Amino acid sequence: MLMPKKMKYRKQQRGKMTGTASRGNDFAFGKFAIKAMEPGWLTARAIEAARRAMTRYIKKGGQVWIRVFPDKPVTHSSAETPMGSGKGAVDHFVAVIRPGLILFEMDGVDQTLAKEAMRLAQHKISMKTKFISKEE
Repeated sequence: MLMPKKMKYRKQQRGKMTGTASRGNDFAFGKFAIKAMEPGWLTARAIEAARRAMTRYIKKGGQVWIRVFPDKPVTHSSAETPMGSGKGAVDHFVAVIRPGLILFEMDGVDQTLAKEAMRLAQHKISMKTKFISKEE
């Protein structure tokens, strides 16, 4: 699973997800993409599941680019832990997603194949997304 090699600080605060994406909101590599339509956290597991769904469907043709990286640690206290025992240990990593951010890109396949592969990937993502293509 995706996770940072090292971090400056082990635990982070939750933060805000207001506004739209100002970076990463345009094509950089491929012709087809999945774009986020609402804010949220995308877990490393969800990113990997979506990647697998796409690459399995397109088989050996085409290429997939992952445009997000889970660099935010999420902590979790164990069950039935009383209040006041400090912040929990790091449980998993998430990528902070704002509306308009491109999550995945694809190239080297025709539009119908790309659309179906990305539809399968969209089912693995816990937020509203949209299939977009670059106009020639």
